[in-house]
Parts: sequence; C-alpha cells; structure tokens
Amino acid sequence: MADTARDRTAAETGLAFAQSHCEALVREGDPDRYLATLFAPAAARPHLFALYAFSLTVARVREAASNPMAGEIRLQWWRDALQGEARGDVKANPVAAALEEAIKANRLSRQPFVDLIDARVFDLYEDPMPRVNDLEGYCGETASALFRIASLIIGGGAEPGGAAAAGHAGVAYGITGLLRALPWHARAGQVYLPAEVLSRHGVTREDIVTGRGGPGLRGACADLRDLARRHLAAYEAGRPTIAPAARTAFLPVALVAPYLAQMDRAAYDPLNTPADLPRWRRVWRLWRASKGP
Repeated sequence: MADTARDRTAAETGLAFAQSHCEALVREGDPDRYLATLFAPAAARPHLFALYAFSLTVARVREAASNPMAGEIRLQWWRDALQGEARGDVKANPVAAALEEAIKANRLSRQPFVDLIDARVFDLYEDPMPRVNDLEGYCGETASALFRIASLIIGGGAEPGGAAAAGHAGVAYGITGLLRALPWHARAGQVYLPAEVLSRHGVTREDIVTGRGGPGLRGACADLRDLARRHLAAYEAGRPTIAPAARTAFLPVALVAPYLAQMDRAAYDPLNTPADLPRWRRVWRLWRASKGP
C-alpha cells in the first residue's frame, strides 16, 4: 500500500514537472497563445499548455535537426509516441508526458496530432508552396487544428461546435503568423508564400531568400493579408456556432486584425520590419475579446 502511494506521488510530481515545463516553453516561445491561455478556465490551462508546447516543439524540428532526414526521424518519434509505438519511456519527455495526460483527460482523438506532424514535414525542406489552396491546407492542419483541439479541451472533451469556424480562424491566424515570420523564414531559406501569388507579382524565391524583396513582394504580401481578412470575416460569421464555453480557445484570433494593420503601413518592409504589438496592447485585446462581442 505504501509503495502504491509512493508511486502515485511520484507520478503526480512527474506530471506537475512536465506541465510546468510546457507552460514555461509556451511562455517563452509562443507568447500570444500563452497570454490567451491565462484567460482560460484554470483546470484547462495545463492541458492547453501541453497542446501548445507540442505544437511549438514540432514546429522547431527543422532548427533542431542537422538535416531533413534527421528532422524526419524526430517527427517519426512523435508519431510513434502518439500511437504507442515509440521505443523507451515516452514519459521521460516532459512535453510528451503532459500531452498524453491532456489527450486522455479530454478523450481527444490522436489523428489530428498525427496530421499536424505530417503537415510539418513541409518545414524540413525548401520546396515551394505551390498554390493558395496548399497554404490554406497547411494552416488548416496546423493552426486550425490547434483551435479545434483547444476548444475540445476547454469543453472537457465535449463537442464544442464551430468546426468550420475553427478552420477559418486557423487559416487567418496561420497566414498572419507566416507573414510576421517572413524575415526569419527567408534567412532560413524557407518560403511559405504560394508560388502562384509570387508569380503574379513577378517575385522569385531568390528575391526573398536573398533579401532583395521589392514592390512585387509588397504586393504579394498585400494579397495574402486580404486572404487572411477573408478568412477572419468567415470566422466571425461562424462564431455563433461555437459553444459559448469554448470561445476562450479562439482568443488568439483577436490579435489577427491589429497585426494585419501593422503590416498595412506604408513604411512596412516584409523582409525587415517586424509586425509586433506592445505586450500591454496584446493583453488588452485578449481581455476585451474574453468579454465577448
């Protein structure tokens, strides 16, 4: 009996450490989702931090791996961990341990996590993003999936509705994030802007990765901001389909419009001007959104 109690205490201590690790990871690496999570119900926060820490860890595989094959191996480890096929003690990885608890506690399907991993394979290579539809699909499997899963977590696994709204929210949020990250991605040789949009404006991949930029790139980015706004409007139209209790999961969407406005400025340079907001303004936007429409 004493051994059982000690084992339980050790397991609880290990889980607490894993969840604390995830919170710190998100606070440092994804501050917007971290701030938004502070408005979520307290019981859901550790699971949300686990979700976002997983997303952040998978998104960073390219920079952590020495080459694409090494990145593929890291992503495969996560697939195996989710499907119970990984070698060794998966719970030795604090993000994996916290994520496993979140999945079990909220009765989440594992397939969306695997789909997110599959989408992140694109990050490992320097292949072009061919079409707008491909970009929307990429954002759907990554950012949209996070909104959908987060809404399930806040609802304790109950159906929160708003699946279509989550899709549009993720595309708006994802495109905005990729535009904001364009300077960093360009230096790393990554181009997420669809080739069909770049071609329409006479821009090549080399113009971006070499930092040349130019009016054509400004026009291409403006087109993508318009696309993000169309998805944002579709999300707003579909917002009533989301269960009120689950709407906290969508708070990060409140930052899309002000980030896009930052990039609308005449002095904005897509390759050299960070699109950012003061922390106080982000907190204010999130607080305001948390109070409802």
